[in-house]
Amino acid sequence: MSARLLLATGNKKKLVELQRILDAALGVAQIELVGLGAFPDYPDVPETGLTFGENALIKAREGAKRTGLPTVADDSGIAVNALNGMPGVFSARWSGTSGDDKDAANLDLVLAQISDVADEHRGGAFVCAAALVLPNGREHLVEGRQAGRLLRSRRGEGGFGYDPIFLGEGQDRTNAELSPAEKDAISHRGKAFRELAKVIAKELPR
Repeated sequence: MSARLLLATGNKKKLVELQRILDAALGVAQIELVGLGAFPDYPDVPETGLTFGENALIKAREGAKRTGLPTVADDSGIAVNALNGMPGVFSARWSGTSGDDKDAANLDLVLAQISDVADEHRGGAFVCAAALVLPNGREHLVEGRQAGRLLRSRRGEGGFGYDPIFLGEGQDRTNAELSPAEKDAISHRGKAFRELAKVIAKELPR
């Protein structure tokens, strides 16, 4: 019988990405991944932390408490050098927009805010903190980063969020122009969740 692991995210695109990364690292036969969709009455959990790590732990702790399942959660976003590391933990709600247009509005606002910044100063990084919290209270936290720079306009149709304007170091294609496997190999979430997968493999009985 496989162990069950809750992925505490309501972002469907992120859920698909996290499932893909963890499936590759852990093996689908060994661990059953469950999303928040399996819990229709699950409430929104306020992200009140001031760091990615704090927010990841808040969400993972709540998941373990409410469901009794080992829970994985992440908080991730983009840190733009010219904006003193912002949007940071506010990346997903930077524009104040909600719904289907949120990603586009966030991206457009960042582009507008750094429109006068010279290309050589448009550096930044994607950051991901990923947490595992067990029902017995044990906690683990890891972080992954992908450094790069922001372009002046969108390129590519894949990915989500700020992917279409982010060119990773050593890359000639944006994250939105990469295949899912190519992106997972270099992305902040790919790095963080491959590291967390090592912990999950040790912590979850199979």
